[in-house]
Amino acid sequence: MSASTTNSFLQIHPKDNVLVALKDLPIGEVINWDNRIIILQDAVRAKHKFFIDELKPGEEVIMYGVLVGKAMVAISEGGLMTTENVYHASQDYAYREIDCSWQSPDVSGFESRTFNGYHRPDGKVGTANYWLFIPTVFCENRNLDVIREALYNTLGYNVTDKYKDFTTQLLQAYQEGRSIETFSTETIVASHPVKNRVFKNVDGIKFLNHQGGCGGTRQDASLLGNLLAAYADHPNVAGITILSLGCQHLQTQDLLADIQKRNPGFNKKVLIFEQQQSQSEDQLIREAILRTFEGLTEINKIERAPAPLSKLCVGVKCGGSDGFSGISANPAVGYTSDLLVALGAKVLLAEFPELCGAEQNLIDRCTDRQTAEKFIKLMREYDAQAHAVGSGFHMNPSPGNIKDGLITDAIKSTGAAKKGGTSPVVDVLDYTEPATRPGLNLVCTPGNDVEATTGKAASGATLILFTTGLGTPTGNPVCPVIKIATNTALATRMSDIIDIDTGAIIRGEKTIEEMGTEILEYCIKAASGELIPKAVQLNQDDFIPWKRGVSL
Repeated sequence: MSASTTNSFLQIHPKDNVLVALKDLPIGEVINWDNRIIILQDAVRAKHKFFIDELKPGEEVIMYGVLVGKAMVAISEGGLMTTENVYHASQDYAYREIDCSWQSPDVSGFESRTFNGYHRPDGKVGTANYWLFIPTVFCENRNLDVIREALYNTLGYNVTDKYKDFTTQLLQAYQEGRSIETFSTETIVASHPVKNRVFKNVDGIKFLNHQGGCGGTRQDASLLGNLLAAYADHPNVAGITILSLGCQHLQTQDLLADIQKRNPGFNKKVLIFEQQQSQSEDQLIREAILRTFEGLTEINKIERAPAPLSKLCVGVKCGGSDGFSGISANPAVGYTSDLLVALGAKVLLAEFPELCGAEQNLIDRCTDRQTAEKFIKLMREYDAQAHAVGSGFHMNPSPGNIKDGLITDAIKSTGAAKKGGTSPVVDVLDYTEPATRPGLNLVCTPGNDVEATTGKAASGATLILFTTGLGTPTGNPVCPVIKIATNTALATRMSDIIDIDTGAIIRGEKTIEEMGTEILEYCIKAASGELIPKAVQLNQDDFIPWKRGVSL
């Protein structure tokens, strides 16, 4: 990223007509910029933008070197960018013949490195070893909850016992007539889940509770089948228990066919229990627990072994973004992405509503016309569907995004696209399509945090790098999610969910390249089980299937 900076503000690209405040700047502050004196017309909080030129209504706002908005009213030099004076705008896009050659970063220090993963018979390598429970219909969610509580509590995967103990202490204090107004919330210390596991080589027992499988359209059930098949086939999954009611749209044989179609060589242990064919609910649950326990003893025999870094498949995601996302965490993850691509690994960039404004750059990076045209088709269809119901990509930024400096969708999206680095786009994948080509892949998902991470894992991500400026507890059942803060204040305040702090970039203490290299080092340790990301420790197993409706 080309950038000019001081300790107070930053110009991201030489063409930009706005500067980003790196700290709070008062009204009347004198800005020395490019041999000019600019007087701030408004107070500018850190992460927000101010103009270095006067703009007339309709004139373009340029950031990251591209169109991100237009002036609604006349704007003074030194004026603050707000939703009252700027509206979303982005350039049109189309395929064009262009040289997409790429200067890859130096990876000599990583070429001989390995991670310790779980090798699967089909040649894939997992970063974790999970047993997965899959319901074919929402009617089985309660049974999954009962089984989860039984297995988690007994086998050492429960991380919520500390809250039960805390509630017990509150009850005891109440019964003894003691005040609970000042009762300490720090009295219970969480025990690390790994220390209590019965099966040391089973990293978790995961459950895909969902609201589908019946009652919707047959197309919904079919799409859900493809998604569940992708999770069954995931490199981090070693065995599966399927619970079916029996009468639902998504029949068990259809799910098994979807799995076989996705991977004809699929040979993982699959246990199937159909409630309408069982003697009782009690018998169903006991049998499912018994047979799954037997399966756990088998997959516990699988041990980690060295694998080249080219076997990694890393998804990149942002959520709870702020005005620093496109400056610190996202570009740092982008450099990590470039390192991974240069090493022969796969990188997955999704969230199509958050690529609005970055389309032309990504199209120009596509390795062939077919790939570019598939991306264009998916983007235009998605945006048209949103407009058909009175919405659109321009309505993507949340109140929290706007409050922290992301005034238009194009600003948010262009900064979000930085997670994909600079490498060529080798493939474009529709929802649930598997990534098969090493390099940068674009995956069609919503921007919604959980729907997006759910889709990345379906395409094969075995780690997800998740950047955030505001903080979010999002995780995934089968793919470890690594949380990366854009600023140190967040990393300090929400240290229980943040793994990596990129605030040193904002302070000028580290470069994007240095931070990106550190992130890759963390990935290697996490992929090897040496470090356990906070989302995994906390069992933040979020799973929301996308029905292909309008979700931004």
